[in-house]
Amino acid sequence: MDDSLTSVTLSNGLHMPSVGLGTWQSPKDEVRVAVRAALDAGYRHIDTVYTDLNEDAIGEVLQEYIKSGKVKREELFIVTKLPMIHMEPTLVKGSIEMSLKKLQLDYVDLYLIHFPVQFAYEGPVTEAGLLKVAEKTDLTGTWKAMEELVDLGLTKSLGVSNFNISQIERICKIAKHKPVINQVECHIYLPQNELFDACKKLGLAVTAYAPLGSPGRIKQLIEKDDPVVLEDPVIRKIAKRYSKSTAHILLRNLLQRGIIVIPKSVTPHRIRSNIQVFDFSLTKEEMDEIAGIKTKTRFFWRFGKQLFRSPRATLVKNCSIKTKVGLKFSLTYLYMYYNC
Repeated sequence: MDDSLTSVTLSNGLHMPSVGLGTWQSPKDEVRVAVRAALDAGYRHIDTVYTDLNEDAIGEVLQEYIKSGKVKREELFIVTKLPMIHMEPTLVKGSIEMSLKKLQLDYVDLYLIHFPVQFAYEGPVTEAGLLKVAEKTDLTGTWKAMEELVDLGLTKSLGVSNFNISQIERICKIAKHKPVINQVECHIYLPQNELFDACKKLGLAVTAYAPLGSPGRIKQLIEKDDPVVLEDPVIRKIAKRYSKSTAHILLRNLLQRGIIVIPKSVTPHRIRSNIQVFDFSLTKEEMDEIAGIKTKTRFFWRFGKQLFRSPRATLVKNCSIKTKVGLKFSLTYLYMYYNC
């Protein structure tokens, strides 16, 4: 096993397991199976989010394993996120407290601002809820409220998700507790090289969601001619050379770049397979060949560009999507390359 890549040391000194389980869109019954399979396979990093409405199911399994002695709390690295409806500073503390209650934990290891855009708070999220954009997003105000969570011991670390370089710089300029992570879509067709380099200079590690191209993403994010990351010919050629799956090569490539990965699955054999990436290494030539792949695309929220008439627009009305777990979101979206 290549122990050097099994964790990443964050700027605050914490060690974050480099392979975690993504739980986006996972219904409660399926996520219970997934988390059990992950913990049994050796995962200690679980990534979740309030708006997926499955934190309580994840918490049940965590407590089951902690109480049985199969894992210790200090061995786990649990990540959840501040939802867009709770970005008003007065709502931040209550939001993490709700997540902790569902997760049955006293603290999380990492708490992220989920998106750099705020939705209006109109009561607790329900499966039928429709979210609406707020009139204003105050990222620095939200961050200062987040910092209080560290001081209170409710989270050990803070980070961001889906932030661009200027948004991260804005936070870092005023931060007492600086962000340690930026979680973004990242894979061979969206390598995020410029963002990765900027994050590194600012002291942030990068977590890749959709590292396998999110083949199970919701239908609103799928277009007819989308390339399939798992079927890329360069990746297939290298996988054959090592007698590995294409998923192994995709994950290993990101790990060797220093990027944390959270492949999402609810299938036990895939979950077990996704962590079997520490018994081989890609050569420099293979890494360079992957870096030279010409196909470039973004799978998440690409429709945001099509919905805006102005590049500075922040609001789209009368458009909604429904996720696999039933939560309905307005398709209001601040495209990541524009500041809020």
